[in-house]
Amino acid sequence: MPDAPIAVEFGGPQALCIGLIADTHGLLRPQALAALAGSDLVIHAGDIGAPEILEELARIAPVTAVRGNNDTMRWAAGLRATEVLHAGALSIYVIHDIAELDLDPAAAGFDVVVAGHSHKPSQARNDGVLYINPGSAGPRRFLLPVAVGRLRVQGTQMTPELITLEI
Repeated sequence: MPDAPIAVEFGGPQALCIGLIADTHGLLRPQALAALAGSDLVIHAGDIGAPEILEELARIAPVTAVRGNNDTMRWAAGLRATEVLHAGALSIYVIHDIAELDLDPAAAGFDVVVAGHSHKPSQARNDGVLYINPGSAGPRRFLLPVAVGRLRVQGTQMTPELITLEI
């Protein structure tokens, strides 16, 4: 399967709730499922760890996922390194490791970049682009929190939220 992203249209003018998750590494906690419940779409930013993770997430909402550096098994061969989504009026670029970003999101017209890899939940704006990392929802690493995120979208307005899970 090619690594070039394919744009996926999702939603229209109605409000959308996009669940954000990354770095599950084969562990999908019930707390993560509860935090993502009610999402209209789920984005997994890589290091999924097992195909069953995507199947469980798909019970909540349609899933868009990218391949992480640890997703090397045969089941992950069909995942791209990047994905492009259009949610409402916003354009979203999904990549596992932000260090591998090979384009200027602002110049390319993206409103949001979703990434994982660092296991550290974070959000920042740069040149009008929201960069959001939901952190790791899988096994705890170092002293970092176990977390997921949400992105609420209404037209061109977005409200990001990082959610630390009680483990």
